[in-house]
Amino acid sequence: MKRTIDLKNPSYEKQATVYAPDGAAPRAAVLYFHGGGLLYGEREDLPDAHIGAFTGAGFAVIAFDYPLAPAADLDLILKDVRESVDTFIEKPEVFGLPKDLPYFLWGRSAGAYLALMTGAAKDLGRNPAGILSYYGYGFLTDRWDDLPSPYYNTLPTVNKNAFDAVPQHLHADGPMATHFCLYVYARQTGAWRKLIYKGRDKFFYLNDTLRTVDQLSAPLFAAHAIADPDVPFAEFTALCNKFHPKQRYVDAGDVHDFDRETSTPAAKNVLKKSLAFIESCLSV
Repeated sequence: MKRTIDLKNPSYEKQATVYAPDGAAPRAAVLYFHGGGLLYGEREDLPDAHIGAFTGAGFAVIAFDYPLAPAADLDLILKDVRESVDTFIEKPEVFGLPKDLPYFLWGRSAGAYLALMTGAAKDLGRNPAGILSYYGYGFLTDRWDDLPSPYYNTLPTVNKNAFDAVPQHLHADGPMATHFCLYVYARQTGAWRKLIYKGRDKFFYLNDTLRTVDQLSAPLFAAHAIADPDVPFAEFTALCNKFHPKQRYVDAGDVHDFDRETSTPAAKNVLKKSLAFIESCLSV
């Protein structure tokens, strides 16, 4: 069962997509945030295999919009994501779900960063039962995010004029066809952080990374590829050393979003381990 929910937001058109189990009350909700380096991506990017695995296990998945950079800066994006989580906690009926349903935060890549940062908050109305990070990061290691990327510089060079072809107002819809080139430009030039964050580095590290966070509000599942060409494995290692995931999955390959091809053993295994993690959190 799939439904689209309009969420009231004065600044941009915001929606959420709810995927619910067929014929049964959900056992938990999984709040999902897409990837795309905060510059591109869409809430409905989950493969059918992922949706089927989670709903088939009895979990509702809610995929949220959030505004994209550079029209939105990082603090606004984080605020918007927090508001999405607060709406679920305070008004689950908006999504057709019962009150006090256990929930999990789940993100892929930049979405995992958003889930981790939200899960680090100490003032959530109700803590999540767990956090799932697929190839996520917390800006825990130096320079990978603000230097030209060797991997992205193997791709055709993108000119800054690419930004003129996308909406300049706040928007959440960033298809690959129109917006992916923005991220390529950002990583080719090392301008990524400047495009998503407008403040001083001091406050970025203090407020918008996991460097000053002592603990997360819930157990962590973390997955990453050893030779990830986009987010270095060192970020995963630092994340694990700092927060000690309850469960982790390491893929031996060199693809960033290694679960994208859902027929591969890696994609099947990470979904299997994710569901086992959720079950272990619910059984506590």
